[in-house]
Amino acid sequence: MHWLFRWLLVALALLGAQVASAQQLNVPGRLVAETDAPAPGSSLTLAFVFEPKAGWHGYWENPGDAGLGLQLEWKLPAGITPGKPRFPVPKPLLIGGLMNHVYEEPHAILVDLAIDSSVQSGTSVPLEVAANWLACTDTICVPQQDRFTLQLRAGGGTVEFNKRKQFDQWRSAIPVPLDQNARYAISGKTYAIAIPYPASAPLDRPYFFALTTDRIRYAAPQAARRAGDWLIITTEAQGQAAPVDGLLRIGDGQGLLIRTVAGPIPKGGDEVAALGASDKLTPAVPALPALPWLLLGALVGGLLLNLMPCVFPILGLKALTLAKAGGDQREARQDALAYTAGVVLSCLALGVTMLSLRAAGEEIGWAFQLQEPVVIFALLALMVVVTANLAGLFELPGFAVGDGLTRKSGMSGSFWTGVLAAVVATPCTGPFMAAAMGAALLLPAVEAMLLFASLGIGIALPFLMIAYVPRMRAILPKPGPWLGRFRRLMAIPMGLTALALLWLMWRLTGTEGLLAGVVAIVLLLAMLIGYRIVQARLPKAPLLLLIAGIAMVAVGAQFIPESRNADAKGEPAIPGALPFDAGKLAELRAQGTPVFLYFTADWCVTCKVNEAAAINRDETIRLFEAKGIKVMVCDFTRRDAAIARFLTEHGRSGVPLYLFYPRRGEAKELPQILTPDIIAEAIES
Repeated sequence: MHWLFRWLLVALALLGAQVASAQQLNVPGRLVAETDAPAPGSSLTLAFVFEPKAGWHGYWENPGDAGLGLQLEWKLPAGITPGKPRFPVPKPLLIGGLMNHVYEEPHAILVDLAIDSSVQSGTSVPLEVAANWLACTDTICVPQQDRFTLQLRAGGGTVEFNKRKQFDQWRSAIPVPLDQNARYAISGKTYAIAIPYPASAPLDRPYFFALTTDRIRYAAPQAARRAGDWLIITTEAQGQAAPVDGLLRIGDGQGLLIRTVAGPIPKGGDEVAALGASDKLTPAVPALPALPWLLLGALVGGLLLNLMPCVFPILGLKALTLAKAGGDQREARQDALAYTAGVVLSCLALGVTMLSLRAAGEEIGWAFQLQEPVVIFALLALMVVVTANLAGLFELPGFAVGDGLTRKSGMSGSFWTGVLAAVVATPCTGPFMAAAMGAALLLPAVEAMLLFASLGIGIALPFLMIAYVPRMRAILPKPGPWLGRFRRLMAIPMGLTALALLWLMWRLTGTEGLLAGVVAIVLLLAMLIGYRIVQARLPKAPLLLLIAGIAMVAVGAQFIPESRNADAKGEPAIPGALPFDAGKLAELRAQGTPVFLYFTADWCVTCKVNEAAAINRDETIRLFEAKGIKVMVCDFTRRDAAIARFLTEHGRSGVPLYLFYPRRGEAKELPQILTPDIIAEAIES
């Protein structure tokens, strides 16, 4: 499965490279040709030159346990054929138990282009390549992309002296193939590689970088010894017993490309110091909590989401199902498992979509689905139908829509209720989810998917406990006439949810979106009333209602306007508050002005509660004024690439986030549940 997720991310990253994106590159690159006049029948060397900013790094062709190497998609004229990229020697970097093969310093990746002899001298040779790569620090990763172009002309292949000198330096950093095969042998969990290497040749902290995947464990320590004209590297085996190709580092910036065949490993010899994670060259940075703690945080965060107001209407529907089960163990367990499957698969789908879009260069965060007006429109239509059904406005033979979402003559209804619960619940991130969802942007695909699955299990956990713990199931009320009254009562929170979605539609799209939502509600209600009138005389009325409803939503979605620009947002509640601007923030900090920076969104219930209970309070506003603190509001209601990038750089995938920048020193991060006292304590300390 690991290769499947990695392939998916790489493929979507390549797709994203097709779209130009104005972004701040943390590992900026440029394309240089050795000559502007390549000779027909020869080859031309190109250099992709990268210069990582301080604290950032790029990746080797095999990035290790995490990361993504340079991906290229060429657009070349006839007669020009690109070769395989040639990478310089990387460095091992251990972060949170994951081994990364990285470049922290300026480096060049070389590619040779074959110029066919059929290319006429004097012919224009336009080169275009879409490049996609990953830039990371010890805590975050940001997809990078650029489109490089060069305009050359076929000629005599003349190379300027300065360019020749520069390319010679870059070539000297490229490892050369060893002219003999190395040997490998596996004993238990030990993978040994014997490399022909003269006893008299210098050697400085050797290290073996595997090119072949799933042969050795990248993060395992490596030991080295010299036995005559052999250098033996031992490390931990992983996967099947098979040869591994790779790169042997033999000194600072020097390396040999190695191919291995099965064979005996020399005995004895003298140990030599191998490069390791404790060396200054490769600092070990436990930037992330251990994966079990992250999984626990996601699980607890998902569990706490059940207390959020945005999830309450869905829980009410589940309560109807459990009450109808009447304590039947088999039915309760089937229902709970189906609901859990819907929640977990939805969380995984949202996670895969978010990570894939980010790998493709999109700057989005968690809960991105509620930044899309079309998604809000579809949810609004669904909530109107469910509300009307729960209120008794219409019925379907055999099941009701409100009930059907929870109990559609089996487990399918429970599954779709789980899907709906995940869609509406995930925007309400809580304090236990922040670190886990932020870590999902950095971890390899498999570990990230485990976090999303753990979040889903946390959301479904109460119903799993009711289904599998008899004592909890025993306290459920028995079926009776009260169920009808409870069902009609549940129409109230469902109706309030529909109104909240209509309000969010207005916030996202303005008056046009509000009007479209109101028209959709009126047409849906008219359609449902019409169905109630004709259902007794028309046997196929339910099917016609379903088709008409889907068609109406599909057509209505075409008239939904796009999200408004950020400058269309309303005035902040705090007088003098500034909209988010990374440049303005840097300017204020350079002037020594304290800043309270907070991230919010109209669909984030936690954000709105904190604003009402702690931020937009008179005592807090007076404190800001007395201390000369500037307030900067970062509204993430609609997509905002700058805000998404800032959140990512702080290890977050979504809102809320609260930061206080004092006059001097680093920012203080506040808890995700605020009170006026918490804000005052952060400012005064």
